[in-house]
Amino acid sequence: MKLKKNITGIEDIKLMVDQFYTKVKTDELLSPIFLQYIPADWQPHLEKMYLFWNAALFGEKGYMGNPFSKHAKMDTIGPAHFERWLFLFYQTIDEHFIGFMANDAEWRASVMADNFMRRLASIKQNGIITIV
Repeated sequence: MKLKKNITGIEDIKLMVDQFYTKVKTDELLSPIFLQYIPADWQPHLEKMYLFWNAALFGEKGYMGNPFSKHAKMDTIGPAHFERWLFLFYQTIDEHFIGFMANDAEWRASVMADNFMRRLASIKQNGIITIV
């Protein structure tokens, strides 16, 4: 049995992100969506995600961007996609980590998924994209 530890820095974030996207790439529901928007070389996306999660969890500078803006025009994603995304994210965290920062990563992912779903539903209903 692998000993779990808390998320303590960038190396743990890289493990988390890499393991999570390994799952996404083979998931029946998510992989078609990701493959549509990410070119064959996933490394630039992974590098962005390392910076994003390092900023989200540890307040480290480096991430530049607006995560929602990339998703705002994806009219084919819905609640089932976000539920699966969260399932795979939680599964990845739970396989490798335990502790406050692991719980915080799961909480932040949940808040992000809820916000994205709410905002995407609003776009579908109103046809207005507001990116702030």
